[in-house]
Order: sequence, then C-alpha cells, then structure tokens
Amino acid sequence: MRSAYSVDTVRTAERELMARLPEGALMQRAAAGLAAACADLLGRVYGSRVVLLVGSGDNGGDALYAGARLARRGAGVTAVLLAPERAHAGGLAALRRAGGRVVVAGGAEGAGGGAQGVEELVERADLVVDGIVGIGGKGGLRPDAVPLAAAAERSRGAVVAVDLPSGVDADTGEVRGVAVRADLTVTFGTHKPGLLIDPAREYAGSVRLVDIGLELPAEPELESLQHADVARLLPVPRAESDKYRRGVVGIAAGSARYPGAAVLAVAGALRGGAGAVRYVGPAGDAVITRFPETLVSDQGPKHAGRVQAWVVGPGAGDDAATVGEVLAADVPVLVDADGLRLAEAGVVRARRAPTLMTPHAGEAAALLGVDRAEVEGGRLAAARELAGRYGATVLLKGSTTLVADSGGGAVRVNPTGTSWLATAGSGDVLSGLAGSLLAAGLSAVDAGSVGAYVHGLAGRLAADGAPVGAHDVAEAVPGAWRNVLG
Repeated sequence: MRSAYSVDTVRTAERELMARLPEGALMQRAAAGLAAACADLLGRVYGSRVVLLVGSGDNGGDALYAGARLARRGAGVTAVLLAPERAHAGGLAALRRAGGRVVVAGGAEGAGGGAQGVEELVERADLVVDGIVGIGGKGGLRPDAVPLAAAAERSRGAVVAVDLPSGVDADTGEVRGVAVRADLTVTFGTHKPGLLIDPAREYAGSVRLVDIGLELPAEPELESLQHADVARLLPVPRAESDKYRRGVVGIAAGSARYPGAAVLAVAGALRGGAGAVRYVGPAGDAVITRFPETLVSDQGPKHAGRVQAWVVGPGAGDDAATVGEVLAADVPVLVDADGLRLAEAGVVRARRAPTLMTPHAGEAAALLGVDRAEVEGGRLAAARELAGRYGATVLLKGSTTLVADSGGGAVRVNPTGTSWLATAGSGDVLSGLAGSLLAAGLSAVDAGSVGAYVHGLAGRLAADGAPVGAHDVAEAVPGAWRNVLG
C-alpha cells in the first residue's frame, strides 16, 4: 500500500525526529537522497551544468546541500537565489565551499546581469533543481518566480522538484496559478497527497521516495493500492463455491435509447467474477444475444430473484421508479450515470446497506451544484463532500480516480489507467465490474478501489498505446485479473 500524509502530519513527524537527531542531520539525509536521484538522472555528473532554483524554505536548503554534493563530483553548479537575504545559510556556505556559483534572480553573480541572463542560464542547464517553495506553499508561484518556472519548462535539461513541485498544493492536489512542471519529484519521508492527485500529479512527473526515518501514524490521508493489495482482495472461488457463494449481481440498466449501456454493464459484471448476473430492463434482447448466460427478467427488480448486490443507472434514462426500487433493496447498491441524477439524497442517506456512487466530474458537479472546473481542480474535496452529503462511498472517476467513504478515513487513489479509457461506455463496464465485487462480499471502499484498479489495468492492456472501445476493456478484464494474481 502506498500512503500519503498531510503537511501537518509530516511537519509533526519531522519535529519529533529532529529532536532526537544532531542539528542539521535530517536535512543532510534529504540532501543525500536528492543528490543521488539527480546523479542517477544525469548519468554523468562530471562536467554537467546544474542550476538550483532556491527559495527561502528548507527545501531551498535541501537543494543547496545537494548541489554541494554534485559540485564535489565535478558538476558546474549555480544557485539562483530568489530571496538572498533568507537563503539557507548553511547550505549556501556548503555550496560555495564546494566551488558552486551563486547568483541572484534578476542579477549576475552576487547581484547583476539581468533577468534574461538568469533565464538563459536555466535554459542551458543539463539539470534544473526546483527548490523554490516547500510543502507549505499555497496558491501558485509568486510573480518573481514565474519567469524561472517558464525558463525551466523551456530548458533542454531535466527538471527535478524538491519534495513537491513549487506552486502546487501538497494537501489537495490543487494548482491555483503557475507551478513548476517537473520530470522527477524527489519527496522525503512519505508521499504527499498532491503527488498522487491531479491536477498536481501531472506536474510531478515520476516520483521517487527517499526514506528519512519519519515515524508516521497508522492511518494516512490518502492511500493507493498496489498489486499485492489487490491480489489479497480479489475474490477467488474455492472448491465448494457455487454461483451464490461467488455472488449474484443484479443489473438494472439500459433503455430503448441506450441498450448498449446494459450490455456493457453486464459484460463488466461477468468478466468481474460474478457467479451469475440477473438483468432487469428493456434491453433484455440485446443482453441475451450477447451474453446468453445472463438471467433476464422484465418484471422489475423486486421480482428478479435473489441477488447479493445491485447496479443501477447506466443508460437508464428517466426511469426513476426502477432506481427507487433498487435503492429500497436491503443489499449493497452501486449507483451510476442516470441513476445518480434520479437518486434522492435522503433516500440514499437512509439506506442501511452500503451504497457506492460512481460519478465522473460532470455528474459530481451537478450533484454538488458547482461548475465542473471546480470539481476537476479540487477532486479530493469534491469526493469527500459528496460522500458526506449522501452518506455513501463515492468513486469519483477521472484521470485520478478517488474512492472516499462517508465515515472518513483514508481516501483511496487509483494508480492504474490510461487516457484511452476516456471512451463511451467505459464507465458502464466499471459499474458492472465493481458491482460484481460488491456481490462477492467486498466492502464498498474495497469494491470501488479494486474495481477501479482492475478496470484501469484492463484499459492499459486493451489499449497498448492505441484507441480502444469499452467492449475491448471488458474483454481485457480477465487478463488484468491474471496479471494481478501473477
């Protein structure tokens, strides 16, 4: 399990550790890890040109000490100081002793030379180290740092961020204003939520975690399942299993206008390990033609027969009665697509059995009464707000899919997926897949996060760098399953 902790938690852990260590030891640990990552990226350190963008915080000190280590190995290192009077004194002295050069933003060595000269220095570098703002930064870069961030983006060399790209919010993943775009982020002690959540995640590039010995609480702010975690959660039938022990999932989806939604949801459920799938709705002919193993009924959810979970909403149009009937069932329910619009918040909150809601950003915005851009810019806050408002588990789909529970606790972020999954019907497959996991007995949080993981992996396998349709994703689910179980 990959974990991420809030800035306050990290700061507390750092203070507790520093109280037990000699002065400056923690920064030296961070600088050593940062220098090693920079050296790996450069390949050949001797003769390389390294530019450090140094602010007034501790991560500026990390950059200076790392720069001193690179200078001792023969790199030509120049530190560009944005706040020279507040630069880390020890780090600055170490860099100068190692033969590094110091310039002031907007000036040459010590003072002058002009902003253009400093920007050209950045653009010509083999490596640019972003130590402008630490994890406590909010609201984008200050105006004096913006030209340097732009020059770093134009640079022919790689950009390495210290702990977090400057200008992004460590706790929320929000980017309000200009921020540094890194090729690699070297983060210390633990991941920060902003490194795992878009839009900030796309600014971080690859992320390398350096262990500096922090002692952190058992429950993180954010967690991300890995292969081993998913393998432990995937339901695998035993010798005595039958279709009911494996889980029977009901699918109430589709309409005369959108029969394909029903077909794709059933496909996801069948490929997702359900012992049986019961389909209820007007697309029965289309479903049975494609999947003859499906148990089809046109008598409504109450008369469909025994199920251990329901999926309702994909392609349902305005069928509020079916949505209401499913929500009245005393089994776990996954609500997607049209079902989200038709489900009354009070009814969802009153349910005793688990509810898993799976909106994309546009649907979440409609439920919250805000603009889509607000949800996309603050995904973590939106997922938590929806979960609290509906008393349900919320799977917020998107470039980084989040799963938040109404009871609080760590929010899960999905690490798999591909932009090729942005295709019609992909969400219907996910609904069926996660619904089958609910029917197998997984909790709503586990069903949502495992479903998203396998769905994202299936998308990668199906696409392999080329466009795919939702049916291709469904067909790739067994391959993703085998990939996880190894």
